[in-house]
Amino acid sequence: MSVETKQAGKTCYKIGEVAGITKLPAYVLRFWESEFSFLRPKKSQGRHRVYSQADIETVIEIKRMLYEEGYTIAGLKRYWYRRKRSSNVPSASGERVKKAKTELKNILKMLDDR
Repeated sequence: MSVETKQAGKTCYKIGEVAGITKLPAYVLRFWESEFSFLRPKKSQGRHRVYSQADIETVIEIKRMLYEEGYTIAGLKRYWYRRKRSSNVPSASGERVKKAKTELKNILKMLDDR
């Protein structure tokens, strides 16, 4: 999901800019930061929030899921946790696929040898 927020060479956005881009009040963004561990914009030396493009896309996804799909905050947290855990699964399932391929090759070799 790409958002048309890129300005000429701009990589960091202040909370007010993100509020404008996402059409959300800044206090909602701050609240979501306190609720969702996966939304953690960096802080500048002056301790101001600095959002990346990925942070903005996360905010837009949260907004869509809460406001359009009807997730609750607790439900969204569970969904994100499961999504994160399932992203770790491919390495385990990849091993299973590799093992299955090896076994199938061995079976084919045995059949060819007959």
